Amino acid sequence: MSHANERDLSALIGEIRPSRVAVIGDVMLDRYVRGQAGRLSPEAPIQVLEVGGEDTMLGGAANVAHKAVGLGGRVTLVGLVGEDADAEEFRDLVAASGSISPALVADPSRCTTVKTRFIAQNQQLLRVDREVRGVPSPRALKNLAEAAFEAAREADAVILEDYGKGVLSAAVIRAALDGARSRNVPVVVDPNGRDYRRYAGATVLTPNVKEAEVAAERPIMDEETLVEAAGLLVEQTEGAAIAITRDSRGISLFRREGDSGLRHDHVPTIPVQVYDVTGAGDAVAATLALALASNVDLEDACALANLAGRAIVRQFGVGTISLGHLRDEVSAANGRPNKVVGVDRAIERVREVRRGGGKVSFTNGCFDILHYGHAFLLQYARSEADFLVLGLNTDASVRRFKGTDRPYVSEAERSYMLSLYPFVDLIVLFDDDTPMDLISALRPDVLVKGGDYTPDTVVGRDFVESYGGRVAICPRLEGLSTTNIVKKILQRGAA
Repeated sequence: MSHANERDLSALIGEIRPSRVAVIGDVMLDRYVRGQAGRLSPEAPIQVLEVGGEDTMLGGAANVAHKAVGLGGRVTLVGLVGEDADAEEFRDLVAASGSISPALVADPSRCTTVKTRFIAQNQQLLRVDREVRGVPSPRALKNLAEAAFEAAREADAVILEDYGKGVLSAAVIRAALDGARSRNVPVVVDPNGRDYRRYAGATVLTPNVKEAEVAAERPIMDEETLVEAAGLLVEQTEGAAIAITRDSRGISLFRREGDSGLRHDHVPTIPVQVYDVTGAGDAVAATLALALASNVDLEDACALANLAGRAIVRQFGVGTISLGHLRDEVSAANGRPNKVVGVDRAIERVREVRRGGGKVSFTNGCFDILHYGHAFLLQYARSEADFLVLGLNTDASVRRFKGTDRPYVSEAERSYMLSLYPFVDLIVLFDDDTPMDLISALRPDVLVKGGDYTPDTVVGRDFVESYGGRVAICPRLEGLSTTNIVKKILQRGAA
């Protein structure tokens, strides 16, 4: 069993301290154009996207910087932008982040990299990239190398984020490594391409299996070929650790042991419901850097990185990460329903979803004895947005609403059972007679109720519609209720 498996992950999370992190690499904007696609174009056999909204956020190395901030880091971001409107938008987003200090180099010969995704019903229809690949101008490279050295020599950890756009040239990488060496701080590399020799001197590289295959120039089909490929990469990088991310199988960590030996430690993870893998690698790199800056052992840092990757793939879009997310994942691994949270944590999670470009739906109820109607309503509510918050009546509020003989199932048991539904993202218990205070705190984009309601009778409708939200009524399934189920059981028992 891995050494990391035996650690108390909660204690490890507590060891992460606020640190200065230099993030150096290819920055970009991620733009999401969202809408509905219900018809084909008369001009060509393609779908027509009826645009409903557009979101833009920091991407590439800037997304790694954003994730490092979420974990408590203070970030200096070194990257290359053009002299265009997209660069101005990029700078505005960096300024809005609060804890990212930009050290950006402008190159008038290039455009700012923008990736635009067109999405309908949470499915990506098309991605359009506006970018220039290749080596920047000599002046830009000189300025990047100087900025990389200065940022690295003032940092507690350095992240090199390579998307192959040309920023991380040999000279810029060497400047960053020299700056890091002057303070003896760790360097985490999210690598790209076939030649890992240019990263020699880094602390750890984090390729996925496909990237490791490309760099080692051989297929990885089983444990034997994995070890062979990793050994080659360790040699190429002159002894850097290689942490190969393997999705649901966790991280395989390889390090040089002695003069010629190769140490292999596998750090497993727990498979989870995957909504979107985008941003998982960025979260791994950010978590490793913050953990190593806090003097956490490399293998234990990989265990924390596993938690971060799991938290991200549960979210829509690039997602967000924080120490709270890591603690939630520990709770889930220990069998506790990490979806059941208080109002403050729910507000935080809803903000994170919106920062990731997602929409939030809300529904509420007693959900006493779970049945098909409940599942149908909750699936419908989740289909209306990217994230579903369920307001669940406490036992006391159920008694006031339904009578002293209710609920049949306690709030602890109800919340646990509901947390097992993959289409329920978050559960908040409320003790009031109505969920109005909870709705006011969360400000959902979509307010969902069952078919026994009309829009006029939905609590919170006017408030939600006042800021542009909407009400959705789930189709009614006749005869399905906890009361009817109990009556049938009693009638059959009496017979």
